[in-house]
Amino acid sequence: MSTREQGAASASIESRDDLVRWIAAGEKPKADWRIGTEHEKFVFRTVTLDPVPYGGPDGIRALMEKLIARYGWVAINEGENVIALKRPEGEKGGTISLEPGGQFELSGEPLETLHQTAAETDEHLREVLSVGEGLAIGFLGVGFSPKWRLDQIPHMPKKRYQVMTRYMPTVGSRGLDMMYRTATIQVNVDFASEADMVKKLRVSLALQPIATALFASSPFTEGRPNGFQSMRSEVWLDTDKRRTGMLPFAFEDGMGYERYVDYALDVPMYFVYRDGNYIDVAGASFREFMSGRLKGFEGQLPTIDDWSDHLTTLFPEVRLKRFLEMRGADGGRWGTITALPAFWVGILYDEEALDQAWQLVRDWTASERDELRAAVPKTALATPFRNTSVRNIARQVLRISRLGLKNRERINAKNQDETIYLAPLEKIAGNGHTVSDELLRRYSGEWHGNIDHIFEQFAF
Repeated sequence: MSTREQGAASASIESRDDLVRWIAAGEKPKADWRIGTEHEKFVFRTVTLDPVPYGGPDGIRALMEKLIARYGWVAINEGENVIALKRPEGEKGGTISLEPGGQFELSGEPLETLHQTAAETDEHLREVLSVGEGLAIGFLGVGFSPKWRLDQIPHMPKKRYQVMTRYMPTVGSRGLDMMYRTATIQVNVDFASEADMVKKLRVSLALQPIATALFASSPFTEGRPNGFQSMRSEVWLDTDKRRTGMLPFAFEDGMGYERYVDYALDVPMYFVYRDGNYIDVAGASFREFMSGRLKGFEGQLPTIDDWSDHLTTLFPEVRLKRFLEMRGADGGRWGTITALPAFWVGILYDEEALDQAWQLVRDWTASERDELRAAVPKTALATPFRNTSVRNIARQVLRISRLGLKNRERINAKNQDETIYLAPLEKIAGNGHTVSDELLRRYSGEWHGNIDHIFEQFAF
């Protein structure tokens, strides 16, 4: 989740048009399209396999301080607490932030090629593994905490999470699980125009369950099989229905920036950020804020930064800000991290591939999309759809993605194009076995029902 830094006040919002213009300002010519990859990892003690608290000489804060000392990261503080890291002014490398339960996230730099994404991932993991080794800290890439109860997981000292922790149980049964026990890989992609945004949004919403199936890696809860391939995705089905889901309005006539703004205006807010503090307004709408009727802020108008903050608290399967954010994948291991942006860049950044993907999904109905979204967490690639299966659709979509990546012709020093990063997904779709299937096979076989082996065999 986003990390806010205090700075100069942004302009006040005077009308709904200001909100539309803010999103539209994200339009970029194709030559300027970039790839922004985010990935979260569970942090655990390598001796006890317990989650790692924030404080102490070998806690999350110590981990961040050693990254500062050894690799030149710069602290982002909230009061006296280090809650994120950034690169020094003028250096690339993205930001490191903390999710509510200490999940360690790299929000990568906007990059031109997947080769650069792979290099960025390699550098980040090399750094955290090097520092973590000295603290007896390890990192696990799966979609849902496989061992820990909710009450075992430490809370990170970020004030926005305090607001969310109070509010989440009032709007769904799984919101705290989402915050504290899930991990994901995401990618941010650009659009050239409103029409381009709409087409990419529709294609990626329809295909998000296919990505969920391919990346499924969360079949355990509290040490035992939970009956799902992606518990992370299942949790999102009952987190907060007003800010999650498949956005059926995106497929209706007239879809554009204005329609998304109208949706966002009525999604309940979490907070207002002022002078370094997160003021709890959870449940109120941004529309109330726009009219000067927000309780505690009567007569005050929101700023552009308030709008930007609010958009980060919407969690649909694909999120629109000044870019599109793909949100359907479980966390995963090393090669999987670059496979997620490869999957979506191949589909969305080549016109021929995007057209083929749209032809595939354009007649899927709203009810079919919702049924697919609801079924995939449990049965993943084996999910039936029309007269075929998600596995067969995944194979077809991967062919489209491969076409798009070939057409991009981005070649590395070894004369390889970006299709090399689809290999983990092509293997999964080819044999029909997800990471969850592999984990379950080991659990019932060589692990003899002992989940602790996952921290050795599936850690980074």
